[in-house]
Amino acid sequence: MNIAIVQDEIVRRGGAEQVVLSFHNAFPDAPIYTLNYNPETSYPEFKLCNIKTSWFGKYIKSEKNLKRFFFPFGILAMKQLYLKGFDVILQSTTHCAKYIKTDPNTIVITYCHTPFRLVWNPDSYEQISNSNSLKRKLFDLVINRLKIFDKQSALRTDYFLTNSKTVVPRIEEAYHPPMGVTVINPSVKCNNFYVADQVGDYYLVVSRFEYYKKVDLVIETFNLMPDKKLIIVGKGSREKELKELAGDNVTFLSGQSAKQLADLYANCKAFIFPQLEDYGITPLEANASGRPVIAYGKGGVLDTMIPLKDDASKATAVLFPKQTTAALKHAIETFEVSNFDSRFIRQHAETFDDTCFVKKIRDFVGEKYVSHQNKPLIVNEL
Repeated sequence: MNIAIVQDEIVRRGGAEQVVLSFHNAFPDAPIYTLNYNPETSYPEFKLCNIKTSWFGKYIKSEKNLKRFFFPFGILAMKQLYLKGFDVILQSTTHCAKYIKTDPNTIVITYCHTPFRLVWNPDSYEQISNSNSLKRKLFDLVINRLKIFDKQSALRTDYFLTNSKTVVPRIEEAYHPPMGVTVINPSVKCNNFYVADQVGDYYLVVSRFEYYKKVDLVIETFNLMPDKKLIIVGKGSREKELKELAGDNVTFLSGQSAKQLADLYANCKAFIFPQLEDYGITPLEANASGRPVIAYGKGGVLDTMIPLKDDASKATAVLFPKQTTAALKHAIETFEVSNFDSRFIRQHAETFDDTCFVKKIRDFVGEKYVSHQNKPLIVNEL
């Protein structure tokens, strides 16, 4: 079976990039095709992979310029990427990986983290939701064009996979996949994390500083609790604004090594996850460190966390119902009078370990490959 992996882009450290590394673990000989790649800003493991970029990647390396020139140049570059001679294409995508061209008989399996957010949920972008009427008309013009193309490109997919039950109805509404959508939850690399004998006196956030990540909500809550310490790891477009908002009990860190980040997870009192995410790897990383999570109770955490009900020793998280300072403050106070079991939390995380995910992906791809062997050849090209 000759297989290729396709990822939107590889310029940051995030959940989609971790999924691609798991794909690589499942199929280590498969080349990875992508729009652009920056070895200095993504996971170091990619340096050991066979990565092939589009022509766009020869000129654009940074995430900032990727966003600046994606429309139309990034789209054009992926449209011109023709992957010939492969039996299976395994795509990890939210936006442009599915724009590539393939041989007509290639089996295309798309792991869709969510339909293209800019196209199908544009108001999740602050610059769009807050735009004036003229700018909004221009945005809508571009978005409508992209929606048509995005939908057409999705028709090349034979099988859709996704990361959580939350995303399934979005894919069905956007793309109407005839074979349905299969959920295979992404993994956490448990070996990268450890359970500490004793924990520190701080709460932890690990996040990009973007509008929908709701880091400001956590800061505002801790401003109401100046006796509690908060460490925030990350960077992003709202960094200056968030640092100005924070009180003296909030510490910002960035550029942490894997070892430093593992230490921060292992020694925190609890990990705070205030945003609505389609999945979210960081809560599982906290669980792999034996630490409970305080999370907004919607989205992917419903697939991965065991919420506190009566017995904290059989739970992994405190979920709060609204993205308000009052709700988060109450969740923190609930956590502080609860006795979580670090060993139970770690054991729960191990059910999401990378070895489990890799096996599920291998089995799914292998099953679909075998089932296609007796089908007649398709002679027309897309």
